[in-house]
Amino acid sequence: MLNIDKFIIGFDSALRTLTVPAQTLRAVPGKNLPEGELTDEEKNESCALMRVNHVGEICAQALYQGQALTARNQEVQNALTQAAREETEHLAWTERRIAELGGRKSLLNPIWYGGSFAIGLAAGLLGDKWNLGFLAETEHQVEAHLSEHLQRLPHQDLKSRAIVSQMKIDEAGHATMAVSHGGTELPLPVKLLMKMSSKVMTQTAYWV
Repeated sequence: MLNIDKFIIGFDSALRTLTVPAQTLRAVPGKNLPEGELTDEEKNESCALMRVNHVGEICAQALYQGQALTARNQEVQNALTQAAREETEHLAWTERRIAELGGRKSLLNPIWYGGSFAIGLAAGLLGDKWNLGFLAETEHQVEAHLSEHLQRLPHQDLKSRAIVSQMKIDEAGHATMAVSHGGTELPLPVKLLMKMSSKVMTQTAYWV
């Protein structure tokens, strides 16, 4: 049975994720690095890529919160909640970097959040081992996506590159956590479907 209090907390978390600037306990990676000289084209590319990464963190918040609501084991719930808190820092880093670059966040963030929250709920209802397996695969795919962004970001954009590099390390840690708590490997068709959905999201968020 789902606790109504958890849904109230979840609703509050959704509002804060979408409307309140995220906070970070850790220092922003690359904070003390010099601002690189970027052409307009390079700045637009950095803005677009960081917008995609910000959307990814919106989705991560929603996924974790949805999964935590339907997780059966209290230890798993706690692990998912802790991971969501860590992802909040990524949200703050990317949001701040977008502002520094003079860019904007995705106009579709509420849609990204709602869809990801529903997916998280569904994953949790399948049972903890599949719930955690979904989380591990999500993080593996995010890690690959961040590696691609490191190749695409302008080399002189040291600040954005520092943020993405640290995010990549953290996401790998979340995947390891999910497996250590009993996550099972997902079937190949599910992995492929997740990749296709992610591609639609990233390509759309790049522009909108």
